[in-house]
Amino acid sequence: MSESVEFQIEDQEFQLKPDHELRFEVENKNETVVLELKTGMAEIFGTELVKSKPYKFYFGAKIAVFTWQGCSLKLRGKKGISYISKETPMMSYLNCHASLEQLRTKSEEEKVRGPITMVVGPTDVGKSTLCRILLNYSTRMNDLGRRPIYVDLSPGQGQISVPGTIGAVMVEKPAEVDASFSQAAPLVYHFGHTKIGINSTLYNTLISRMAEVIHQQMDENPRINYSGLIINTFGWIKGKGYQHLTHIALAFEVDVILVLDEERLYNELVRDMPGFVKVVLLPKHRGVVQRSNKFKLEGREARIREFFYGSPRNVLHPHTCLVRFSDIKVYRILAPPIPNALMPLDTQKLILSQNLKVLHQVNIKNI
Repeated sequence: MSESVEFQIEDQEFQLKPDHELRFEVENKNETVVLELKTGMAEIFGTELVKSKPYKFYFGAKIAVFTWQGCSLKLRGKKGISYISKETPMMSYLNCHASLEQLRTKSEEEKVRGPITMVVGPTDVGKSTLCRILLNYSTRMNDLGRRPIYVDLSPGQGQISVPGTIGAVMVEKPAEVDASFSQAAPLVYHFGHTKIGINSTLYNTLISRMAEVIHQQMDENPRINYSGLIINTFGWIKGKGYQHLTHIALAFEVDVILVLDEERLYNELVRDMPGFVKVVLLPKHRGVVQRSNKFKLEGREARIREFFYGSPRNVLHPHTCLVRFSDIKVYRILAPPIPNALMPLDTQKLILSQNLKVLHQVNIKNI
């Protein structure tokens, strides 16, 4: 059961029992909510909170503070929605982490590749949240030296770079409570769209290339090799979307698939995946909320702005670079591809191959 409260947050204190969590949202623009752990131990999506340290959250933040042993928390700020819940899937997620850790230990003993884990499910079921939890748990074990690679294959959100790209980054330590994982030396490929169906051929080509590069990195670095991958995917799970998921599983040689809150998808993957692939059905986090198209658009705009100007806790100062117009070339795509339905009778488009080579490159002088 959940106890829901809507109120003006003014130094409100909460007492959480073991295996409970406090969920809150920051709904007003230009407002900030400050969280502080007073007693006990707690975590946010796998990242431990430091006692008496203030954590600031801004517009759009949707936070779940979980405790295994019980704790007291204080919230300070303007109006928001908050509730305490004991209905949480954290025990299932912890068991999942323990199973992956056993596979990592086994791979290290046998000198073979660690678990390649793919998280799948429809939109707004908490795929990114689960990936963050699993990555944080694995890197919190400092004595084992885990270095998993996080792979984000959803061009609509751009967690590693900007929307319209897919990327991967090695995770060496847990993410900060109010920030993403360290972005040092990420591997990023430009897709150019937020929707995969715009150019499925290019997307599959990028997936195959990224998998090839990451496998090479794993072969060259034993610590990464034993730690494995955590792959975050998109919410398109039917029709061609499902075909893309199976292509990802084949390209990355996935051996563990975690399905969130979608029994039909679970059964389809059990049917179609090779026998060595372990497919597990997990409940979604009940704190996950449905995101509107407007919210997603604002999130993409904020991500692009953060890429150039940084976040409130880590401000960047980009500078203007002047070049001669004669030193650059600008191209325009005149029209989108014509659908087969609009082609002349008995004809259709045929893509012979996808070329990823640079066909033309402009060198800008004096930069």
